[in-house]
Amino acid sequence: MSQTRRLAAILAADIAGYSRLIGDDEEGTLNRLRSIRSDVIDPKIGEYRGRVVKTTGDGLLAEFTSVVDALRCANEIQTAMAEGNAEIAAEKRIEFRMGINVGDVVVEDGDIFGDGVNVAARLETLADPGGICVAARVQEDAAGKLDLAFEDMGEQSLKNIARPVRVYRVRGAASKSPSALAPSALPLPDKPSIAVLPFQNMSGDPEQDYFADGMVEEIITALSRIRWLFVIARNSTFTYKGRSVDVKQVGRELGVRYVLEGSVRKAANRVRITAQLIEAGTGTHVWAERYDRSFDDIFALQDEIALSAVGAIEPSLRDAEIERVKRKRPDNLGAYDLVLRALPHAYAAMPDEARIAVSLLERALALEPDYGLAHGYLSLCYEIVFARGGHDAEIAAAAVRHAHAAIAHGRDDATALALGGFTIALVEHDRPAAIEAFETALVLSPSCSIACIFGSVAMGWSGEAERALEWGERALRLSPFDRVNYSAYQALALGYFTNRRYEEAAIAARRAAQGNPGFSIMHMLLAASLAAQGRVAEANTAAARVLALQPNFTIERHCAGFAVPAVLAVPLVEACRAAGLP
Repeated sequence: MSQTRRLAAILAADIAGYSRLIGDDEEGTLNRLRSIRSDVIDPKIGEYRGRVVKTTGDGLLAEFTSVVDALRCANEIQTAMAEGNAEIAAEKRIEFRMGINVGDVVVEDGDIFGDGVNVAARLETLADPGGICVAARVQEDAAGKLDLAFEDMGEQSLKNIARPVRVYRVRGAASKSPSALAPSALPLPDKPSIAVLPFQNMSGDPEQDYFADGMVEEIITALSRIRWLFVIARNSTFTYKGRSVDVKQVGRELGVRYVLEGSVRKAANRVRITAQLIEAGTGTHVWAERYDRSFDDIFALQDEIALSAVGAIEPSLRDAEIERVKRKRPDNLGAYDLVLRALPHAYAAMPDEARIAVSLLERALALEPDYGLAHGYLSLCYEIVFARGGHDAEIAAAAVRHAHAAIAHGRDDATALALGGFTIALVEHDRPAAIEAFETALVLSPSCSIACIFGSVAMGWSGEAERALEWGERALRLSPFDRVNYSAYQALALGYFTNRRYEEAAIAARRAAQGNPGFSIMHMLLAASLAAQGRVAEANTAAARVLALQPNFTIERHCAGFAVPAVLAVPLVEACRAAGLP
């Protein structure tokens, strides 16, 4: 087996919508593809001294010794394809996406491998049908040598590629193709943006369109209540109804980062609804779900599915945005980016991490002093430092100050209101004001799982067992995979413990500790719930974990700092002492 290395320009190509074309006309598509390869692609690659490395059903990989040759070859193939497609109906066109990279490759028995090949393949996925995307080095080497223009797409995170890659879209003769005559890409807003496409009616019954359309309208309305999200209006997204669309194209035409699409299938008295959230620029799936329900009350069903879908979409978007902003340069961060960078540290719920978040959030407020969400997360971080870092009065005052600022500046932001209410409940001990903030948040955005989560915890520590259980269960139903669900389980543990249901409290506390192993309070609740059942050895183990994470912990100081009422504080102190906690 021979193996060598060399520098090469790599061209990767595949057919847009190949599965659909094959599904519609397998024999005709394969015959046309063979003709295109023999009449256009192979001759052009040979003309520019390239080599076809391998072909797949819908694509090919080729290498060239010259970047200029590779790009000229790709552009001429795309131009020829555009001319050949001019008289063909849009749904029957064979159109290639192409990506070109230059890099070091490993050659083994005629095949090529390495990052250079992988990057070319990922670049191809970013290209339009009939278009070409290239890496920055290709653009640099070819600039001025060809009559082509390059559109900077910025740094892109490519799947399984360690570093972001600067990508350029090629504009040349091939851009005259029918597919490329679409409107130019709209700029993305300065916050996450989403378009909800009309759901496809798979029932074979045109009369069911009204149900699918109503579902989409409910989801758009619910998403529009999320303050930090830019949502495209129904009138714009419904122009795509009945059309076979490319999600990347939708993203460019509407200027959005994310697209939600789905389908509805009704049979007898049952309905199945599927939905998937896609990052438009890369085609990456962020979230997907399937709902199977009885088709009894269509309006109630629309409300239920919309609430469930949006409750799951919101944390999924938040996580996707956190990952996206990690790839941005530190010197190019706006206030919103800084808040996103702070979230993983804030959600760790321990002082050292919270202090990292504080520095990021203070930078955000220096840029935007009236930013309610930044004030809200600052209040949360100061509450963490206060509760688990020594109960310092100045820290408590800062937590309360930012909590009130979050409510004042975030009147239309459900998350800011929820964060402010949480700190007001636990640090300022103003339960009525906190409840008002939580309830206002849920009026603004009924699907806001963060409001349910933090509301449930505040109620749990207030000794309101039934409300803590109700809100905690609602949070988990709205968003079963939210990264902060450990707090909902904390609320359930508190509610069960207050009601003397110690076995259920231990189960919830264990789930909470699994969700955030570095959070001392979860282990404390587990230790107390086990001790209350007489499982002292297990309780001792959990208690040791509490003190390893928070050496200064005492149960009396914790209850005093949160003004925990006697109905919870008395049995909790007794159980913690039995577990071996000071």
